[in-house]
Amino acid sequence: MALRILFLTQTYPRWPGDMAGPFIRELARGLVRRGDRVTVLAPRAEGVRRSWIDDGVEVRTFAYAPRRLEVLGYGRSLAADERVRLGAGLAAPLYLRAAASAVGRHLAREECDLLHAHWLAPNGLVALWPGLSNRGVLIAAGLHGSDVFLAEKALVRPAIRRALRRCDLLTGCSPELVERVVKLGYRNKPCHVIPYGVDVDLFCPAAEAADPVAGNGWRERLGIPGHATVLLGVGRLATKKGFHVLVDVVPRLLAEFDDLHAVIAGGGDQMAALRSAVADWEQEPGSRVHFPGPVAHDDLPALYRGADLFVLPAVHDPQGNVDGLPNVILEALASGLPVVSSAISGIPLAIESGVEGLLVPEQDRDALGDAIAELLRSPERRLRMGARARARAVSHLTWDQVAAAYRDAYLQALSKRQRP
Repeated sequence: MALRILFLTQTYPRWPGDMAGPFIRELARGLVRRGDRVTVLAPRAEGVRRSWIDDGVEVRTFAYAPRRLEVLGYGRSLAADERVRLGAGLAAPLYLRAAASAVGRHLAREECDLLHAHWLAPNGLVALWPGLSNRGVLIAAGLHGSDVFLAEKALVRPAIRRALRRCDLLTGCSPELVERVVKLGYRNKPCHVIPYGVDVDLFCPAAEAADPVAGNGWRERLGIPGHATVLLGVGRLATKKGFHVLVDVVPRLLAEFDDLHAVIAGGGDQMAALRSAVADWEQEPGSRVHFPGPVAHDDLPALYRGADLFVLPAVHDPQGNVDGLPNVILEALASGLPVVSSAISGIPLAIESGVEGLLVPEQDRDALGDAIAELLRSPERRLRMGARARARAVSHLTWDQVAAAYRDAYLQALSKRQRP
């Protein structure tokens, strides 16, 4: 049975290599490969076409305000992932009205089995649109991280509770996210924790890559000697990624390991603060701390191949915001890197501590430093963990496997809804 699926999302890759919501694209493509029809509705953005076919996925964009006021989505809605930007908050009602209209136009034009509203806040609120109730469409809400943090805010919580009563399925990449939304008022209906996936052909160790020396290019660009050991962190420079914890332990590690270089790749509001924390090390001749800035998605595989271990000490930020399961962790695993991270949210779904990497308590700088140092002292253990990391990605975390899990969740919810 081929499913007719509609995705509503406020972020979707706008061009090759775009870092805006690549996991939404990969899930949609995985479902199409299984024979389903997937249409994606996303907001208009600068330089983005009105509609296009993306490897079998039909993508349509909708306008919701004059262009200068369209500031919601594509990573622009939150400042440091901790607070809603004023412009985004003001645009939200316009966005929701336009999103509901776009969904309505699609349903009037084509039959649909399921609407999957990715990001409970804001897109799950479309479930409140009266036009959905008589369409017979199953409504699923997908949880990804910051949407749960927003849904818990007192101002929107009542509307979220009403929307959850109209949802038939809940999906999330982290047990914590699902549990928090269940507490908001989602009761006695299907919910599934499904980790994200990773493209194991694109992200792979140097030995399996079409260009096995591509990682050397990144080392040369950053001035890192070929014999050095490289610690890599990748992600948006926001509090919940935990890079502020990492930079606190980097000086200790640099002092102990003469050949160590630390690379923190990404852009964001915390760049200046992070650079300031390691200013002495970054500015010294032959610097061993590197901030290359944002890296395009297609350039990431070579960056991973130039590293020896991956570190992301994720945390709950002061507002309670937390990632579900950072994509960069899955990319590192697929690239054959041992991962040091925090034992929070969905991260333990991908990493068993002591097997594919080491998990430490969040915000525990001593434990983080000790775990990294433990792997730096043992290249053989790093290689063993890296091989197991790659094996886990290939055996459990491909997008085809993840799409199959989502599809099973859809079918179970549809079946339950159809029972008398």
